[in-house]
Amino acid sequence: MDVAGKVAFITGGASGIGFGIARTLVANGARVVLADLRQDHLDNAAEHFAQRQEARNVHTIRLDVTDRAAMAAAADEADATFGGTDILISNAGVGLEGALAEATYADWDFGLAVNLGGVVNGLQTFVPRMRARGTGGHVVNTASLAGMVVMPSFMAIYATGKAAVIALSESIRDGLAEDGIGVSVLCPGPIKSNIHEAAQNRPERFRAGSGFAAAEERLSQRKVSDLWMEPDEVGQMVLGAIRENRLYVITHGEWRDAVVARTDAILAAMPTSVNQELIASLRAHR
Repeated sequence: MDVAGKVAFITGGASGIGFGIARTLVANGARVVLADLRQDHLDNAAEHFAQRQEARNVHTIRLDVTDRAAMAAAADEADATFGGTDILISNAGVGLEGALAEATYADWDFGLAVNLGGVVNGLQTFVPRMRARGTGGHVVNTASLAGMVVMPSFMAIYATGKAAVIALSESIRDGLAEDGIGVSVLCPGPIKSNIHEAAQNRPERFRAGSGFAAAEERLSQRKVSDLWMEPDEVGQMVLGAIRENRLYVITHGEWRDAVVARTDAILAAMPTSVNQELIASLRAHR
């Protein structure tokens, strides 16, 4: 799929990975809707494109991806501004972490509502519109390498949501292909982003009863290392995946051994005997 002349809707699009993807798409001829929870990030992103005389190709919308009515309204606004969306990039995420013993329902609800629910809300809102237009498209869901390896318990909420996004992306690929809609899942490692600002990005309804206040304060002090990948490099990877309809976009090879170890453990636990009649009976009921 050539992105030139296409319209992309990017959640979490005004900073970090989302902004890197946006810059790459605009540079390659796309028009982009940046949807983000943070107005300060939206203002900075809009100024960036204005300084480069690219403002006509960019529209900003303040959006909480956990709000389904707001997602539908944002889709309507995108349609009114640029026409139908061709590329959906569900990138908004929150880097939630904390001791498992301190986690409450508020923390689970927050982490899964953003990292998984935001992706679901994007799909439910935009894919029917893509299908109705009948011109194909592409979906990119941002997961994480944390969803592909065994993570420590203080990352349980984050890893759970991201692993689900990987499985979701794999599962919808065949069904969307029937309508000419491609699917990619982005699994980044350390990227220069603002994902550590979880406390600033937690809606009020997820604050009461949280057990992660201290952990979020510590996380907010995390320094972005010069060794971490630049968002524009991720943008180039995503551009290539859209053009070639590649399912997996993985930014770092440093976790290869961990992925192999997990896969080997799964295979070692799996019986080797196969009942072909069982397989045939399951296929018959599809």
